[in-house]
Amino acid sequence: MVHLTTALDADSGVPLYEQLYRSLAGEMRSGTLAAGTRMPGKRRLAAELSVSVNTVDAAYQMLAAEGYLESRERSGFYVQEYLALPQAAAPEAAALPRQPQPQPPAPPVRYDLSTRGVDPGLFPFRTWARLQKELLYSSPELLTHGDAQGDPALRQALADYLSEYRGVQCGPHQIVVGAGLEYLLGLLAPLLPGPAAVETPGYPRAKQVLENNGVPCCCVPVDGDGLSVAALNRSDAAVCYVTPSHQFPTGVTMPAGRRAELLHWAARKPRQRYIIEDDYDSEFRFDTRPLPSLQGMAGADGPVVYLSTCSRSLAPSIRIAYMVLPEHLLPAWREKYRLYSGTVSRFEQQTLARFITEGYFTRHLARERVAYKARRDALTAALTAAFAPGELTLAGLHTGLHLLAALRDPPPDAALRRAAAAAGMELGLLSDYDLTGDAPSAAGTLVLGYGSLKDDACASVGETLKKVCTAAREASVTV
Repeated sequence: MVHLTTALDADSGVPLYEQLYRSLAGEMRSGTLAAGTRMPGKRRLAAELSVSVNTVDAAYQMLAAEGYLESRERSGFYVQEYLALPQAAAPEAAALPRQPQPQPPAPPVRYDLSTRGVDPGLFPFRTWARLQKELLYSSPELLTHGDAQGDPALRQALADYLSEYRGVQCGPHQIVVGAGLEYLLGLLAPLLPGPAAVETPGYPRAKQVLENNGVPCCCVPVDGDGLSVAALNRSDAAVCYVTPSHQFPTGVTMPAGRRAELLHWAARKPRQRYIIEDDYDSEFRFDTRPLPSLQGMAGADGPVVYLSTCSRSLAPSIRIAYMVLPEHLLPAWREKYRLYSGTVSRFEQQTLARFITEGYFTRHLARERVAYKARRDALTAALTAAFAPGELTLAGLHTGLHLLAALRDPPPDAALRRAAAAAGMELGLLSDYDLTGDAPSAAGTLVLGYGSLKDDACASVGETLKKVCTAAREASVTV
């Protein structure tokens, strides 16, 4: 029989039964109370500790519930075997990593020329909030589970919109709604053969998502008409990831002839070759009419999987993306993902459905096009005024929310990047998007996004960028 000398503090804010529980559990973990030890009876221990029997009983019951004690009928409580947790070895003094030297704070961003941003001031706050509020009060059923492919109302609204404005041929049953393109692409990858061809320069995240899901990728170059089908034919790719409406980041639009070539590539091996069409930035075409989608040219059961998102047209935080699957892939999709749950709030889905069907979406896009076109014009005017003729060549102006600016006799990209950061200018370089890791021909080409650029900052961007280029040249000469 053991005798416990646990000290309890009646003045503590911790209840006595919990103090007793903690003390006994600690002794069992440390091995002081060995496995198989019979614990004192509740009345005896209560008398020894000058507490009530209920206090001891509560502590014993907690220890039994957590597996420290075992209750045996007509015998009492016994300590269970406890395997002590392994202790991490203390690192040797010599192996301790050096503390990093404190870095000076980065200068604040004065000019946000990144490609990922949009203008939050253009978001339709009032309309979106009203629609969502009405749904919150009138549709409590939206608190329950919805369809894993997306709410039927939203899929119908998207099917109608895509048919009218992008020439997509599909029914609502072919649409899958998900929280972002990366999520949908990750689910699609196991359904398709491999390897996959990706554009270079291109979208690094798409390549990473495919590779993370076991799909090996090869890089196919982009020329003045988009992805090179000749190079694609020389590869062993069975899937092609392409941005034909607005190639990212070059801004090239794939003409009808090249699109037909790409569809013929897929048609030569039916159900063994697929095209993933990322309809990036197709809503923002300022000077020409958009070509119909590849999916529309191929048909509802063709080899094209269509992807798009609301991140650019509405806001990146509204994680609503959608995918149109060919008819023949639907059984495989449902078999593989039939137990999955939807990843987008039903309130967000229904709000977007009403936003589209009641005509707000098309009016919102029209206002955005006017605002972004004016900002693009102000930016190009500032760049043209700051640089001498022929010193800066602009491209990719007709579509999307970024443009390319190629410098004549440019300094090294690394020097440009450092000089831009020092001037508080966040921008990209075309070489950042080369997926092969070797892009000498892209050196000195800036990727300038204007989605997040403040309107009142456009006028001074040109002069600041000119100073950045001068500082980069001077720094590269010094080195």
